[in-house]
This record gives sequence, structure tokens and C-alpha cells, in this order.
Amino acid sequence: MTAPTPRRALLAVALAAATAATVPVGRAQAAAAQPAGPAGAPGTSTGTGAGSAAAAPAGRSVDNRFWFYRGHWRAGTHRGTTALGTHAGLAFDVPAGRTEYTDPHTGRKAAWDHAVWTSPVHRTAVPATEVVASWNAHTPAGTWIRIELRATYGDGGTSPWYVMGRWASGDADIRRTSVDGQTDGRSTVWTDTLAVDAPARAAGLRITAWQLRLTLYRTPGSGRGPTVGLAGAMASDVPDRFTVPASAPSGEAVELAVPRYSQEVHIGRYPEYDNGGEAWCSPTSSQMVVEFWGRRPAPADLAWVDPSYSDPQVCHAARSTYDHAYKGCGNWPFNAAYAASYGGIAAVVTRLSSLGDLEVLLRAGIPVITSQSFRADELTGAGYATAGHLMTIVGLTASGDVVANDPHSPDNPSVRRVYRRREWENAWLRTKRYNAAGKAVSAPGGVCYLYAPTRPTPPQVTALRAVGVL
Repeated sequence: MTAPTPRRALLAVALAAATAATVPVGRAQAAAAQPAGPAGAPGTSTGTGAGSAAAAPAGRSVDNRFWFYRGHWRAGTHRGTTALGTHAGLAFDVPAGRTEYTDPHTGRKAAWDHAVWTSPVHRTAVPATEVVASWNAHTPAGTWIRIELRATYGDGGTSPWYVMGRWASGDADIRRTSVDGQTDGRSTVWTDTLAVDAPARAAGLRITAWQLRLTLYRTPGSGRGPTVGLAGAMASDVPDRFTVPASAPSGEAVELAVPRYSQEVHIGRYPEYDNGGEAWCSPTSSQMVVEFWGRRPAPADLAWVDPSYSDPQVCHAARSTYDHAYKGCGNWPFNAAYAASYGGIAAVVTRLSSLGDLEVLLRAGIPVITSQSFRADELTGAGYATAGHLMTIVGLTASGDVVANDPHSPDNPSVRRVYRRREWENAWLRTKRYNAAGKAVSAPGGVCYLYAPTRPTPPQVTALRAVGVL
């Protein structure tokens, strides 16, 4: 349910999805972006090209930028990569070099051909204290990718290239991993979040721009490499707050038919993956929404699971999201990447600003996976306390209460819960809270996962634009 080790910051997961025919460019949550030209200037964003951002409207604290169609990929710098057809993504074309990589989790050393794509610099509409990358990729056997991020600070300085993940959908070639110990004394990578260090943040330092670098790897001599369908990041500067203003319910009920899975039925199963089901809230929630969109692992993918276990696909999701450095299944970009490994789903990490934003998505048919933390007395009916827990929000009652598929339930039928609107809203949107010992600690600040179709309906496009992920 909760992470096995403390995290400095609770992160975000969400989803941007669209085709070039219906959505010409990703949009910052804080500002409307201009359509991308057929080929932007490599290495920088222009005022009218992909990645540009205007001044943030008052009150906005999140900026999203994702690259996902041919015009976006062409705007970057290629070394051995190529942009495929309009919606096909970024691919390995020819080797730019050869790398020897020793897996820190297995000790296995191997040579890999690599190719590199570097994004334009994205100027954030919101000077940020945190940046979380997201990527959607296909990594067949014998391939993997590395995702890096470099920040530009408000004083003009830049960070080193930070590794935000070494990722493959399987675990036969490399162990999927974040990278510990990355810092320049001004910012630090905490598992999956690049965060400005507290002293620098207090002094007013902010991230004003960032850039991604994707390195694609394949077995030497192979003609088959990974492809990337979407990549980008969410930058945010959510103000410290112990409470948020109460929102008004719309008065109209909505509820989506999302499958219900309990993480608790998996307690004791495969403890090598984050201590078994007790810690599987993130992959369990991800699996619910993957199946809502009509996708499931193939029987061959589940062959390793004990046939006596119920819901083997949840075990598969846990293994497929496990971060071998973090030693948990709660790496949020890894969860988004897992969901997007199924064809037809796009997934990213972000923050929403209100229950109103969440309702917009629900009414467009998009469930939302949210992160919240609370004491046992702060969320009526939950029956537990948590320093960080994921659940899938599937609806709202006519009175505005929140309908959740909460995986921290004893069995699948009891997964559906109804939580009081005001209590749940505050547990999700605040950035600070008091724990049971009375100590002020971090809280999520509107973090969520959005998984949606790669070809969304017009109402879904409108909803995703309205909440700022397109």
C-alpha cells in the first residue's frame, strides 16, 4: 500500500493522449501552446514551435509538455534515431555507438548498440520546484531505453543530465531501475522526481526550463530496436498548504464500470516484488484501468504466476512495475509506462488542481488514479492510515461524494467505496499534513495517473485539454 522507504516528495501520474489529426500539440496546463511546425529548431523551443509556453494564468501551478507525434520527434536532435509515421513514434534507425552496461542489480555485463534523441528545451509556464518525466515505449526482447532530464534554473545555471529511469517492459535483459544518489547540490533526484533542494527552494530557486534525452538500446547486430510513442514531463510548484478550499458538487452523479481488484488478496504472494500484495496499491490500481480500456496480459505473460493464485494479472502488473533500486512497485512513471505497454493506451504523470478537474475527466469516461495520505481518523470509512496510497476514482455521487475503487480492501467485491467529498478532497490536494505523532509531513498535492486511449474521442480530447494535459 505504501512505499517501503520514505519518499521526499509525492509524485504525479497522468496521461496525455491524442493523434496529430485531432490534437496538434501537447499543451501546458498553465498556458495554451501554439501548434508545432513540421520541424522545429533542434535543441531549443521557439515562441511558436513545439515546447513553447506563455505566461501562466493566475493560480496555475502545473505545466505539462509531452512529445507524441512525428512533428514533435522531428523537432528534436537525432543521433541514430528516426521519426516514424505520424502516430508511430520515435525509433532506432542506425547505431550511433556501442555501450557496455553492467547491470547493478545482476552484475551482468553486456554490450549494446545505442541511438539518441534529445528534445528541444521546454520553457516552463510555471517556474517549478519539481519535475516528473513520463514515457510510453515498446521494448521487445533485446532492447531497453534510458530517460534523462536536464534542468535550467532561474539564475541561468543548468543541472547535469539526471537519469530518470532505465526501463524495459520485461526483466530478462536488464533490471528496470531508478538511479540513486544524483544531485548537484541544488536539486536532487528522489526515485522518479527531480526536486529543487529545500535550502535552494527557500531562497527562491526554481526550474524555468528542462530538456529530455532518450537513449535507445538494442542487442548489437539486431535489426529490431525499441520505439517510443510519448515522452515528456510535468513541472509543478504547488504551494504549501494543510487545507484546500472546499469545492461545490455539480449535483449530477457519474460512475464508470472499472474492474475491481483488491491488493490485500495478494498478501504473501511474491514478496520479492515490494513485499507482496500489501504494498501493491499502485500496480493494482493500474491494472484496473488497463482492463477498463479493454487490455489484458496474454496468457503467456502470466505463465510464471502460480496457477492457484487469483487475479494473476495483478501479480504481473507488480512485477512489471517493480523498481529494483527503489525496491518497490510505487515508481509512478514506471506504472504509467506499464499501462502504455499495452497497445492503444497512453499514460503520463501529472497533477490536477481540483475535484472539478477530476469530474471533467470522469464525465468524459476517463477514470483517474490518485495518490492521497491521511490518518485513520481523517477519511471516514477507509479503516486505515497511510503515508501514501493509490486508488482509482471511478465516479461521484449526486451529493458529490467520491466513488473509489480502493485496492486496500479485503476482497474484490468490497473494493468499491464512497468517501466523504470534503475529507477526500483535502487528503488528495493538500501538500502538507500532520501525522499521528503530530509532525508536519509531505502530502500529495493533487498527484494522479491518467490513462486514456491513444485515439481519444472528441469529448475526451476536450476533457484532457480542459485539465491541461493536452
